[in-house]
Amino acid sequence: MANTIRNTTRQRKETMAGYLFLAPWLAGFLLLTIIPMFASLYFSFTRYDMLTSATWIGLDNYVQMFKDQKFLKSLEVTFTYVFLSVPLQLTFALFIANTLKKNRRGVRVYRAVYYLPSLFGGSVAISILWRQIFNKTGLFNQFLAVFGIKGINWISTPDTALYTLIVLAVWQFGSSMVIFLSALKQIPADYYEAASIDGASKPRQFFQITIPLLTPMVFFNIVMQVINAFQAFTPAYIISNGTGSPLNSTLFYSLYLYNKAFSQFEMGYASALAWVLLVIITCITGLLFGSAKKWVYYD
Repeated sequence: MANTIRNTTRQRKETMAGYLFLAPWLAGFLLLTIIPMFASLYFSFTRYDMLTSATWIGLDNYVQMFKDQKFLKSLEVTFTYVFLSVPLQLTFALFIANTLKKNRRGVRVYRAVYYLPSLFGGSVAISILWRQIFNKTGLFNQFLAVFGIKGINWISTPDTALYTLIVLAVWQFGSSMVIFLSALKQIPADYYEAASIDGASKPRQFFQITIPLLTPMVFFNIVMQVINAFQAFTPAYIISNGTGSPLNSTLFYSLYLYNKAFSQFEMGYASALAWVLLVIITCITGLLFGSAKKWVYYD
């Protein structure tokens, strides 16, 4: 009986200690995530400028949104960015990972070098550098001049500005590359040896063995990169000086949301934009999970 009481007391103390260690995280999650989230949901049904008290207007923000040409343009720009940058980034990441999977001399140095862009790619400094590379007198035009090609100001031309941001996103392939690399190294060499004996070429081995076995990692990378791409902000803000110029060709959804909230102080409308973005990301993620059963192989 005494032992039972002592064990119960010790378990309670351990449980309390566990909750005590979790308390800072729980407090942060509650104060910095849950409460702001539900506050933004309330504000999305109000007219609120942060200077006066919020006024309830119901669904007016959501109705106004679909009459807002800038909102529709930001959706177009963001979807173009997501559906071009993510496949290109993952394709490039898989190509590099497949190239670096063998333990050759100096391969670890190359892996580290290829991963570096992911550490700095979303920073303000790299975005400024990117703007300098693709301006009228930038490094890219200097490279083209070597071949006698006269370049343009790529970031100030509506037809090309968005594509410079897509190239920047593709350049940040390091995290996806590392995930693909770890998965490639787990594929047994016996599979490739058996395929070689059967006369399968290298391309056929890649598409019949490598790709099917990598589909769980492909799926994970697609979901993560799609979510990140929809929330892209810093490169567009820096390169366009926060305006989405030229002619709104780089007006990302997150940039438009930011301008509405902190430049025009339409916090209620911005909150509605944030919830629409959440719904869009949730729906696309749901579609990806729904399609996974048809092309992701876990066996």
